[in-house]
Amino acid sequence: MTREPGATVRLLLADDHPVVRAGLRAVLDAEPDFEIVAEAATAEGAVERAAAVGAHRVDVVLMDLQFGAGMHGAEATAAITAREGAPQVLVLTTYDTDADILAAVEAGAAGYLLKDAPPEELAAAVRTAASGRSALAPAIAHRLMDRMRAPAQALSRRELEVLRLVKDGLSNQRISKELFLSQATVKSHLVHIYAKLGVDSRTAAVAAATARGLIRNGP
Repeated sequence: MTREPGATVRLLLADDHPVVRAGLRAVLDAEPDFEIVAEAATAEGAVERAAAVGAHRVDVVLMDLQFGAGMHGAEATAAITAREGAPQVLVLTTYDTDADILAAVEAGAAGYLLKDAPPEELAAAVRTAASGRSALAPAIAHRLMDRMRAPAQALSRRELEVLRLVKDGLSNQRISKELFLSQATVKSHLVHIYAKLGVDSRTAAVAAATARGLIRNGP
């Protein structure tokens, strides 16, 4: 669903921190063509409110990625964008790892912005997303371009998922159950990961991927 230039953009703020939502509201309320019609403190709530019709119909969802327990922001993005005539989703997060970016983009996010973006950049990204165009922060666009320039060295989405579970301390057997893969497939992914990162152990792979910003340093 896209908007005509100059039309009011109806927004849904999805973030589990009330202070963050209040700050976003203060910034976005200052824009004459924005109207905040709903807020959600959970990803599940964002999916429900994004389906609203009538006066509370949403054009753009500002979606955090981490909501604590429950659905992840990328999962909510996929659920929202799967509907016909769905609003655009603009991810607004503190995370800039390849794993998070790829998860959001593949889920259908129209844009990806970091929470330290200046107000004018945020407003511009909202309008860009509302028009149906891609709205990526410069740093995010740069990371994606780097992946495109050297695809042979870039970890795939599945490899990043495997590596994230390795970081969490899961064995190959548990990873295979978590991702519905055979243990042989998990081992094959690890072999490719080691080769791409130039390492020879699980610990070294996690350390290298974290240092390069491929996976999060923490939960």
